[in-house]
Amino acid sequence: MELTQSTVNDLLDRLGPGDDHMYLPGDLDPEALTDLLADRYGAPRTLVLDADPTVDDSRGAALLVPFADRAVTMRAWAYGDQWVGTGTARDAEGVERPVLVVAHREVPEPLAVAPDEGEDVDWVERLIRITGWTQPARRPDVDWAEAESRLGTVLPSDYKRMVETFGVGAFDGYLDLNQEPWTRLREDGLLIWAGTEHEDLYCWRADGDDPDRWPVVVRSFDSQDVRFDCQAAEFVCRILVDPHHPFTMARYFDTHWFMNYRTND
Repeated sequence: MELTQSTVNDLLDRLGPGDDHMYLPGDLDPEALTDLLADRYGAPRTLVLDADPTVDDSRGAALLVPFADRAVTMRAWAYGDQWVGTGTARDAEGVERPVLVVAHREVPEPLAVAPDEGEDVDWVERLIRITGWTQPARRPDVDWAEAESRLGTVLPSDYKRMVETFGVGAFDGYLDLNQEPWTRLREDGLLIWAGTEHEDLYCWRADGDDPDRWPVVVRSFDSQDVRFDCQAAEFVCRILVDPHHPFTMARYFDTHWFMNYRTND
């Protein structure tokens, strides 16, 4: 079987949106299939059957159910309200073969667009809940002192927590989180902390000595600037869940996730 993204589309279409699995031809390269799935879903989680007691429903355990104790390897991706997995398992004759499997994923109940009046909101924790994030911190040892010295400014604390928590990747596979702010709009007083496929740039206007009070400014593809008086994590939360936000993603995705581009070093 020749493996292409078109082949992967056909296989996933055969499985459908519910819980299902299939054994694949024995000559198919499981790693090649993993690489193709990683290209679209980001870095996978490895489900280690005998050594990882943390594999539960929140981490893709449903992908193992069809194979009982016959699963040998499994890599898993969380994609919206679905788990997608591939690896190898023994068939009824005991032969180890590549497999592809999908399973329903429980996602958190959607949060209200705005918290209760007067509520002290931890927007990074709120973002973790919105995306159903269950993985450990991806970049907990970032040397922010070195980065800030090189950039010539302290960076907002919520942005640093987002990078430490989520690492390299994109919210809903669409909003790329920069691992360090881009400075190419510095002459306009802007530092770029994220961007989208539509060429919108999410920035801070770096005014004042307190970076936690810097407003978010969206530099659109046609070079128009739109200001929002909030921090970066709050801005991301709101565009994920508020269908009326001018830069909403809620119209395109019913559930939200963070796509990893790579695993921890």
